[in-house]
Amino acid sequence: MSGAALGLEIVFVFFLALFLLHRYGDFKKQHRLVIVGTLLAWYLCFLIVFILPLDVSTTIYNRCRHAAANSSPPENNSTAIVTPVPRILLPFMQSYARSGGFSITGKIKTALIENAIYYGTYLLIFGAFLIYVAVNPRLHLEWNQLQTIGIAAANTWGLFLLVLLLGYGLVEIPRSYWNGAKRGYLLMKTYFKAAKLMTEKADAEENLEDVMEEVRKVNESIKYNHPLRKCVDTILKKCPTEYQEKMGRNMDDYEDFDEKRNTYPSEKSLVKLHKQVIYSVQRHRRTQVQWQILLEQAFYLEDVAKNETSATHQFVHTFQSPEPENRFIQYFYNPTVEWYWECLLRPWFYRILAVVLSIFSVIVVWSECTFFSTTPVLSLFAVFIQLAERTYNYIYIEIACFLSIFFLSICVYSTVFRIRVFNYYYLASHHQTDAYSLLFSGMLFCRLTPPLCLNFLGLTHMDSSISHKNTQPTAYTSIMGSMKVLSFIADGFYIYYPMLVVILCIATYFSLGTRCLNLLGFQQFMGDNDMTSDLVDEGKELIRREKRKRQRQEEGENRRREWKERYGHNREDSTRNRNVHPDPKESNFSDINTNWSSKYTRANNKTERDRIELLQDAEPLDFNAETFTDDPLESESGRYQPGGRYLSMSSSIIFDDV
Repeated sequence: MSGAALGLEIVFVFFLALFLLHRYGDFKKQHRLVIVGTLLAWYLCFLIVFILPLDVSTTIYNRCRHAAANSSPPENNSTAIVTPVPRILLPFMQSYARSGGFSITGKIKTALIENAIYYGTYLLIFGAFLIYVAVNPRLHLEWNQLQTIGIAAANTWGLFLLVLLLGYGLVEIPRSYWNGAKRGYLLMKTYFKAAKLMTEKADAEENLEDVMEEVRKVNESIKYNHPLRKCVDTILKKCPTEYQEKMGRNMDDYEDFDEKRNTYPSEKSLVKLHKQVIYSVQRHRRTQVQWQILLEQAFYLEDVAKNETSATHQFVHTFQSPEPENRFIQYFYNPTVEWYWECLLRPWFYRILAVVLSIFSVIVVWSECTFFSTTPVLSLFAVFIQLAERTYNYIYIEIACFLSIFFLSICVYSTVFRIRVFNYYYLASHHQTDAYSLLFSGMLFCRLTPPLCLNFLGLTHMDSSISHKNTQPTAYTSIMGSMKVLSFIADGFYIYYPMLVVILCIATYFSLGTRCLNLLGFQQFMGDNDMTSDLVDEGKELIRREKRKRQRQEEGENRRREWKERYGHNREDSTRNRNVHPDPKESNFSDINTNWSSKYTRANNKTERDRIELLQDAEPLDFNAETFTDDPLESESGRYQPGGRYLSMSSSIIFDDV
């Protein structure tokens, strides 16, 4: 039974990690080593969490067999697997992916320098522990103890992050589902996000234009026979297509360079420019995709608000898709089912789920503050496991352990996916996460998973350093080692530091971090703030404009479709007749007639045009419509807007509110 369960978990966790990586990463554009490294880190970390309940149930089963045989504690023969995680490889790949070097050697050099500085802090912690063990006369320095010191140094830093992320997730996850049942709250928050995202989008466009201007100058100064021309060509490949075409047309490859007469940028400056190009292009593309996704969310929430008062109980969308993406889902998820789910059932489902998650959060907080007490046993996790152990209910043990550690991991891992450190670290969905953030998330998972598992074993009293019993350890603790060699860590930091989760939960409940960010000038959604209200109004106006723009586009497409259906065949016949090559004599005669008619009928052109325009079904004039040209970059009257928009500066300013 254990072998079959282990096999199913291995396969399921692999596809789970692959699905999440596909959602956040881009398999086509990102390097294969980045994809493989991130997938390996996520997979192994998730796998440890999933197989740890199997390790606990197997260990309890072996303890029961030992108690029945009444013999000495047997050696650990647990079927659980503890997989190593690539802690050292990911930071190196992270620096390598972010480097702007043009060669493999240059990128490796940059990665080595950055990691040497980064791991200096770990060497200090390891050195402090090593000195403590060497000075203490009661401790003998052996290889196993040296390994334990290294594990303790890594787990101490991991536990510090774990408590911070856990305290945030225990409150924010139940609250997010509770607020998800309030449509007005979600709509206001979406408007707020729209205002902030528009500012970020405009900043990304401006930054891209500035960087492309620097690339243009470098491209024009470094000619085809310059030694650094290959570096410039590498930079150009990372630029958007429209910029590449523009720079290629303005490039004179036949002009030789004169090293004495002109000054050229150095290779170091080109490396810096290459790094800026990669960052600015990825940020611009991400904001464009996020803006479109946010618009769809805002339109859908507005549709839900309108359909809540519908008497027909049929969900009506403002913008209908031409063809459903999945006909099977559309057949069962019809407008009636969608109305009952979105307008009636979903709010209540979210409220019930929020209450259940809140109960789990209270249990975790209570157990974190009392798990060190063995007589009496106050940790609720340990109480449930010990009750199941007395009744030999191993299936219940696995289910209880799985639900417990799954909730803990969701609180921690979801915070990793949610946090954002400016644009330095940001996990964006819909394939918009860069390689650096993917590898950084894998590195965070590798540091958080071991202390998370040790903390869970302490909550259930399966760790001998907590229960103080001479019993068979789990496979995980037997590999990770015991912390008894460092008493002030095992009996002090690992026991009392998790109690700080109470303070962090209180701070998260009252949104102290959000309020501090608001005071520092970083706009956060508060709901009762003047700045928040202003941004909500601004976002609402932005959504309203985009909605009107899309409605006009759909109306124009419908009119063009009707025109084609009504007059399409006649126009095709006339076009086909015009494409027939005429006789040269008839062509000369038609040219004479054309010149004669243009000479004597010019005075009647105005009247004829007026009559034709009155008869035609003209489209209303759209001042916010997009103006496309054969070469948008050569437009002199307007400013280039990345993402395919080329608007006249005068019209965009005058008719901005139309």
